[in-house]
Amino acid sequence: MFDPDNQTNPEFKRRVFVGIGAGAAAIGSTLAAALAQTPPPAVAENDPSIHTQWVKLPTGISAYAAAPNNTTAQTPGVVMVQHIWGVDATIRDDVRRYAKQGYVTIAPELYGRNRPPSGDGVNDVNVFRPFAQKLDNLQVNGDLQAAADWIRRRSGVAPDARPPKIGVTGFCAGGSIALRQTWENPKAYDAASIFYGAVKGQLADFVTIPVCGNYGARDTGIAPEDVRAFFAALKQPHDLRIYDEAGHAFFDDTRTTYVASAATDAWARTLAFFRKYLTA
Repeated sequence: MFDPDNQTNPEFKRRVFVGIGAGAAAIGSTLAAALAQTPPPAVAENDPSIHTQWVKLPTGISAYAAAPNNTTAQTPGVVMVQHIWGVDATIRDDVRRYAKQGYVTIAPELYGRNRPPSGDGVNDVNVFRPFAQKLDNLQVNGDLQAAADWIRRRSGVAPDARPPKIGVTGFCAGGSIALRQTWENPKAYDAASIFYGAVKGQLADFVTIPVCGNYGARDTGIAPEDVRAFFAALKQPHDLRIYDEAGHAFFDDTRTTYVASAATDAWARTLAFFRKYLTA
């Protein structure tokens, strides 16, 4: 779960334009307003190389999806697990980022049954704690399975067919859920990339797909020694990096926890990992 008290140096925040007025008295308010703005997306909603849509899954919830143009039955997919803020602007942007890299990507609204508010621009984590606490493991597993099935169904193949191969990824609380998928529901997926998902209570011995791990050494909620122990126990191929300069939520460029060096490297490693295990 996102820890708002574990902040990283704001100098690493990317894609934020700070407009400072000529009047010295206005500097403080202008800076505060600029930092409160959501940065422009990495991939725009109307990017001509992809198409986006909201879909209704058979389990009754909606999901945000994006795909590269001219997909085929061979096009790999990614199921993205939301963070505590839901399928907010950050998650939707990340869905489009994967689509632009060639993946049919979908992020189910796991809070959807309880009519949550939009997470866009929300900074108070307490708004979403009640929704996170209502999540049921079996129901979540079913929602994510339905998302993977949607990717394969649009390719015209059975839910257990290969290709297309599908990866699962997630951030914070969603990272923990995504990691759980690697041993509770591994037949749906072919690889996973986990961003600062809790490892306590996870069963490394039962993981049957390759796992990429992205963690911060300054994370106050996930001890690096626990992360190292979990990945050391994996019997499947894995790639772990714990970034010394980063804490929790280092990939989220809309928050002061963002660390550009860690986020850039983790993204490159994840893409390389998914290319290896989803496109081969």
